[in-house]
Amino acid sequence: MNLNWYSRLGRLTGLLLLVAGCRDKAERVKPVWSAISESVYAAGTVKSGRQYQAFATVGGVIHAVLVREGDSVRVGAPLLSIASDVPRLTQENAALAARYADLRANQSQLDEARQRIALQRRTMQNDLLQLTRQRQLWQQAIGTKLTLEQKELAYAASKTAYESAVLSYQTLRRQLDFAAAQARNNLQIARQQAGDYLLRSKIDGVVYQLYREKGEAVTPQTPLALLGDARHFVLEMQVDETDIVQVRPGQLVLVTLDSYQNQVFQARVTRVSPMMNTGSRTFEVDAAFVRQPPVLYPFVSFEANIVLQTKPRALLIPRRLLLNDSTVLKSNGQPARVKTGLRDYQQVEILAGLSPSDELIDPAP
Repeated sequence: MNLNWYSRLGRLTGLLLLVAGCRDKAERVKPVWSAISESVYAAGTVKSGRQYQAFATVGGVIHAVLVREGDSVRVGAPLLSIASDVPRLTQENAALAARYADLRANQSQLDEARQRIALQRRTMQNDLLQLTRQRQLWQQAIGTKLTLEQKELAYAASKTAYESAVLSYQTLRRQLDFAAAQARNNLQIARQQAGDYLLRSKIDGVVYQLYREKGEAVTPQTPLALLGDARHFVLEMQVDETDIVQVRPGQLVLVTLDSYQNQVFQARVTRVSPMMNTGSRTFEVDAAFVRQPPVLYPFVSFEANIVLQTKPRALLIPRRLLLNDSTVLKSNGQPARVKTGLRDYQQVEILAGLSPSDELIDPAP
């Protein structure tokens, strides 16, 4: 035999001995009985409850900023004002018109119309009395036919005048009522338009951010402030489309925040968006804290695991021991096929193929 063959044989023998030695030194792991939860990973940001961006309905220049970032506000509290003389003048004109059209301001016209009615009623009653007397005399063959006809005409004329006075009063009252109501509506519209130049809070909450300062020009499309409810927060997560079919409202969510190291908070899924973000291929999922952290702010990032299933007792091994998701390597170096069940990011459940007494080694130490 030549020396090269002996050399190769020596190297191969050394390699086998090295592998055997590594296997002997490899950490041996036995399956253990423990609880396991299968979950879907998600990441997102915290939003305050009822969080919204405030926009003005009119354009102009900011006249005054009436709050500061961090201020607590109530519903209707003014946040900032936009300068404009037009709504103020319009409101003043509408107020003048409303006062002019008010029924109390036109009471003299109504009194005069009622006096005409009273006068025409007395005239009509007097003419009716004269007509009645003349008819009685005519029945007694006293007087002339002409006199009777004159009394009848006088009564008819006074009755018509009375009815006309009543109709005139009713028409005047309707006109004044209409003018007063129209003036009040115009004043309300003017006040509403003037109110559009004053941005108010829609919620009881906190002013988290002001986007503009005094003197800046804004339009109805310009965001002016960010407000939200500081007592309640929403966890807004993005879940991959491959996992979304497993997510349901009510599922437990385990949340970790950079602001609270080594703490896990529980939450519950409250909403699953039916619309996918085609850019990121994800769905928006909202959750609410079961018990909220004592201090929290909007846009804080977090990571979460949405728990799909939980088993209180399962036979588990580390996931790193799996080969091709179906094979493990026993301590004697023999592979064994296994059937797996639930898994998390570190452990996997073994349904068949192993017992608690089996020893396993890492296939890639």
